[in-house]
Amino acid sequence: MLQKLRDKTSGWIVTVIMGLLMIPFLFVIDNSYLGGVGAQNVAKVSAPPSWWRSAPSWWPMSFLWNHHEVSVDEFRTRFEQARMDAREQQGENFDPREFESTENKRVVLDQLIDEQVVRLAAEEAHIVIGDAAVREYIAGIPAFQRDGKFDPDQYKMALAQSMPPRTPAMFEQLVRTSLQQSIIPTALAQSGFTTKGEAERLLKLLGETRDVEFALLPVAEADTAAVSDADIKQWYDAHPKDFLQREAVTIEYVELNAASMPAVAAANEATLRSRYEEEKARFVSADERLASHILISAGSDEASQKAAEAKANKLAADAKLPGADFAALAKANSDDAGSKAGGGDLGWVQKGVMVKPFEDALFAMKAGEIVGPVKTEFGYHVLQLREIKGGEGRSFEEVRDQLAAEQLQADTERAFNDLSGRLVDLVYKNPTALEPAAKEVGLPVQTLGPFTHATANGIATNPAVLKAAFSETLVEDGTVSDPIEIAPNHSVMIRVTSHTPEQATPLAQAREQVIAAVRANRAKEAQNKAADALLAKLKEGQTLQALAPAEKLQLLPVPGLPRGAPMPTAAANQAVFAAAPPAAADKPTYGKVAMEDGRYAVFAVTKVTPGNIAEVPEPQQAMLKQQLSQIDGAAAAKAYVDGMRKHFKVQVQESQL
Repeated sequence: MLQKLRDKTSGWIVTVIMGLLMIPFLFVIDNSYLGGVGAQNVAKVSAPPSWWRSAPSWWPMSFLWNHHEVSVDEFRTRFEQARMDAREQQGENFDPREFESTENKRVVLDQLIDEQVVRLAAEEAHIVIGDAAVREYIAGIPAFQRDGKFDPDQYKMALAQSMPPRTPAMFEQLVRTSLQQSIIPTALAQSGFTTKGEAERLLKLLGETRDVEFALLPVAEADTAAVSDADIKQWYDAHPKDFLQREAVTIEYVELNAASMPAVAAANEATLRSRYEEEKARFVSADERLASHILISAGSDEASQKAAEAKANKLAADAKLPGADFAALAKANSDDAGSKAGGGDLGWVQKGVMVKPFEDALFAMKAGEIVGPVKTEFGYHVLQLREIKGGEGRSFEEVRDQLAAEQLQADTERAFNDLSGRLVDLVYKNPTALEPAAKEVGLPVQTLGPFTHATANGIATNPAVLKAAFSETLVEDGTVSDPIEIAPNHSVMIRVTSHTPEQATPLAQAREQVIAAVRANRAKEAQNKAADALLAKLKEGQTLQALAPAEKLQLLPVPGLPRGAPMPTAAANQAVFAAAPPAAADKPTYGKVAMEDGRYAVFAVTKVTPGNIAEVPEPQQAMLKQQLSQIDGAAAAKAYVDGMRKHFKVQVQESQL
């Protein structure tokens, strides 16, 4: 029987059967093993083995390649961090829906891919980060230091409180990887340099001035010629974004404002006295001690401790002698550099400022008393209490008006919160209707709109209200919003009653707008042709002064125009400095520029004066040279990353974003 089985399981038949059996297994293997990105990753960076650069990337040869993946979790963590940064920078203008764009996601993903590219390049270059380098880097992180020195306990506590929490081993590996990734780009960035000639050439360009004369062309006559239907259709089709109906909403809302609510009755005497008794500690002035001390530092060994304690005992005894000068003893013996010169004076001390043993001893003393030695982590102290103040309470009559105002404020806030809470509870029972809840609490429902982002008015000018009105949740679900705070004790609840998405304005409605745009373009083209005609005359040898009367030009000479000055406009300045320098004093360089009012101007550059390097202070020159070197280094680092990215195989799974 066994022989028959062997016979039946050999030959081409069994080969076909085994091949068919293998197919299902290929569908359950993680795609990353076959060269794909993988189910849990959004990107993969791969490189062939160093010993076989031409190794194919298809499976199973892909097992030989080196791979680094960007996981879904890594991407989401980094994208969430980018979202938090954007929200912090933009404040109330932050739009979460707009931030969720594919472009923003690709920016974050590209950063993560670049990190993996650099990491893979470092591994191929056999860069290894030693334990000493990791320890040195961690010890230099301020969050892990106490009093300027690395503290192991602070290190562990900071890691435990981080998000996500990490163990020291996990953090050390993170640092090791980061250092490995950054070592080549950092070295390239630091290698940037700028020669003296390059810096001087840029200084001359930055300080350059030009003598220029502008000639404003006359205002073109209004275009009143007919616009054909074909021209209208052509312009409308070519400029679809110019004829859009912006997204618009209409809302209904209920406004809650403590200022418009019925006045709250003033608190009676009993209520105020009860509040006074409960909060009497608030009206007691802080207990303070005017103190001086002498500090004797001690080492960690027992002998040093005993010697310091003995010296402190001797100084305490000397300070208690009749006629002793405590300040003189402190100046001569104290190891506290901060108070020694002032005779040990610590000023007025409140509780919670000093270390506990010091504070306990000081606040147990009587005025004029000298106590010591008191041991703390800093050494042995001899204390002198010179004066006591504070601890006195103010009477009810003295603070009655303050209590009455505070109670009225609290009662007003309570009434506002009660009303707001009732409204919210009623809305939650029927979240798609605002009228029934508002009617039950006696508040009117108001309407506003339709309005766009640009035409918002009334309460919609509040950024939080505007954001909620156009939020996906309120627009699509038609539900009532949570209370939106306008100001303290002033909020609104809104519901979107109608929504019009952004859409093209029908040509029939936009016809007059299109006609106006066509005529404006005609006028602009006419101005452009007039400017070109004027330039042609100037290049033939005529001058602006000679042409001005006939061409009705408005001349505007600007001698010594500095680079970057918005004169007469920023665009005009840029055009002037983009023009070539004049070939000779009698051969100006001409150009044209469109002005902000729709007119054109022709200009003549008659003289170029380079910046005077001697007028630039040496520190400013050095700073510019340093900045140029940094720019050069940053460009080199970026070029390296871009080059390595082209060298490797990068795969992206956008469906995972």
